Amino acid sequence: MFSRSGSLRSVLCPLSIALAIASLQITALCGADTVFHVAATGSDFASGTRSKPFATPSRAAEAVRQAAANAAPGGRIRVVVHAGNYVLEHSLDPGVQAKRGISIDWHAAAGEEVHLLGGKQIPASAFKAVTNPEVSSRLDAVARGHVLAADLGALGIQAISPFPENYHGAPPGPELYFNSARMELAHWPNKGWATIEKILDAGSLPREGDTSNRPGRFRPVGNRSSRWNEADGVWLQGYWCFDWYDEVIRVGSINHAENSITLARPHVYSLRQGNPSPRRYRALNVLEELDSPGEFYIDRNSRTLYFWPPSDIKSAAVTLATLETPLVNMHGESNVRFSGFVLEAGIAGGMELTDCSQCVVQGCEVKGMRLTGITITGGVRDKVVDCVIHDTGTGGLTLEGGNRVTLTPGLHEAINCHIYNFSIHQQTAAYGLTFGGVGCKASHCEIHDAPHQAIFVGGNDHVFEYCEIYRVCTETDDCGALYKGRNPSCRGNHIQFNYWHDIGSPMGHGNAAIYFDDGDGGDTVDGNIFTRCGDPGRGPFGTVFSHGGHGIIARNNLFIDCKRAFGSAPWDDKRWLNALNGGEDCFFPKKLLQDVNITQPPYTTHYPELKGFMNPSPGANRNSFATENILINCGDAHGGNWLFDKDKNLMLSATEGFSGIQKAELPEKIEQIQSELPGFKPLHIEQMGLLRRKLPQANQHKFSSLFYTSSIIHKIFISTY
Repeated sequence: MFSRSGSLRSVLCPLSIALAIASLQITALCGADTVFHVAATGSDFASGTRSKPFATPSRAAEAVRQAAANAAPGGRIRVVVHAGNYVLEHSLDPGVQAKRGISIDWHAAAGEEVHLLGGKQIPASAFKAVTNPEVSSRLDAVARGHVLAADLGALGIQAISPFPENYHGAPPGPELYFNSARMELAHWPNKGWATIEKILDAGSLPREGDTSNRPGRFRPVGNRSSRWNEADGVWLQGYWCFDWYDEVIRVGSINHAENSITLARPHVYSLRQGNPSPRRYRALNVLEELDSPGEFYIDRNSRTLYFWPPSDIKSAAVTLATLETPLVNMHGESNVRFSGFVLEAGIAGGMELTDCSQCVVQGCEVKGMRLTGITITGGVRDKVVDCVIHDTGTGGLTLEGGNRVTLTPGLHEAINCHIYNFSIHQQTAAYGLTFGGVGCKASHCEIHDAPHQAIFVGGNDHVFEYCEIYRVCTETDDCGALYKGRNPSCRGNHIQFNYWHDIGSPMGHGNAAIYFDDGDGGDTVDGNIFTRCGDPGRGPFGTVFSHGGHGIIARNNLFIDCKRAFGSAPWDDKRWLNALNGGEDCFFPKKLLQDVNITQPPYTTHYPELKGFMNPSPGANRNSFATENILINCGDAHGGNWLFDKDKNLMLSATEGFSGIQKAELPEKIEQIQSELPGFKPLHIEQMGLLRRKLPQANQHKFSSLFYTSSIIHKIFISTY
């Protein structure tokens, strides 16, 4: 950036002097309560007071660390960030790392909107008309004259990661945002998926140890591929075998004479008809498919961005996401509160908290991340409260803490969070909410709109309660809105008092609201409402579904317009013994005896049903239990190994007013019928979903009618500001 000359010293010396002076001022300020201010009009040479604010959050973070060195135990340091867009060139660490006994508070100033961005702003003047005749000839006729070009090298972007040959997840950055909205890689079809007419060669099967590395080959429906220049690279994202696993693979070659496409690498499960629906794919990162407003393409060789803006670019804010680490990154912190910010446009995630304790993320909006919104791993008692997380490339929020060997809980919580439009890049197994470890909880959250599953439960003794989940599993099959599977040592979880509705699609194999997979069990489903959830497909699926497992308790739930309430595909003795000995692709010996040991305390004392689990008696009963549930307008009650006593459950058909029922109508209708089943407890549907704060309408958050400005949240929770 600078040469080794006097000009470097002339820049650094005033900066060093200013920082030294500021440090003295900070030391003088330190008492029980130290406050720093950041403003877009400030200066990093300033002292950080209200009248002389810093210019950047990173300078404020340095001041926090300096102040912490002089703070007495019990002191508090606050950072007030004023309105503006702050571009982060490096991850922001708002804490002090290992300084204990003080609290640190970062918050957006009351009534002001503060954006933290992980991207470079591209001025409108950087975009020019496309003059390269070769590029123009490759563009669709409808796009010519609309597509603009920007030289990224001239903007200081010197290296752009190439696309790998194949991947499952998010494509390499950078990503483009126009007025905060994510733009799309040039792709085809513009909506939905293309389909395969015939699989010509399945290729090798790496999942089962096949190392022949023979790629698959197929004939597509139609001949759209005749437009593509595969020499520049064309990538296809597809459901190549199963409808629960997508993978992106580069095109190896296109045979125009026979209208066939050969992939550059074999698919992990090979190219096969693993589920009933047609095999689907779509083309990504193809210049010839830049044919709609909002699409872009990056020529990585020339470092040129081609973009069809959705509206006049002269008055727009165009951001190229370039920060490849989380926008906010905390390690080993304690008692840090971070509230009221909008985090957007990051190549990695929005926030990561690793081994932190009693930290709070509150009233933040996290959007437009290439990967996950907020990730908490390790540590204890961290909270995410009143946050909105949306439009993320992979997942929304991860809560993972505690120790599974000792069953020590992590006690992390997510409260009143709105999570939606996740899994944009990675179509499968990218969850809105992920539990890991032991003893975490999510309550009063709303999770919706994703192609695959919404919640993953891994670990023990988690609680998922008073949430609303809908419009997920909409493009995939053999899946569930909540998925838990393949590890019977993970148990003791409570899924309770949630409202599930409009989940799944009829693709043939089957899908569920709650899916316990591959021998999983030992959990409780209690007090939930399921309306229009799941599809049995051609098999045993149910709204609550168990594949191979047992020991699930489902009680006091209400099912409305569900095709089958309880489904299961039980394993016989032979299959169970095979799994316990390492078969069924489940790796039980490692999971049950090495990662943890279910044959010894604390597992045998905490979960008494695990005694003898590894040595089942021939013909042993392996059942799950459904009791005190009400089923209305449901096609089937149960199947498989569910013990369903008709005297302890209530089935009603053609009940007036329930078909197509919506949430607002449920309380009155439920009250009418719940007395028909003695012992059925009230469901309190008014508590399911987001908490509606009683705040003035004028102060509601502009991003969602369900949320409120960070400044108002501050007034509620941080009244001392």
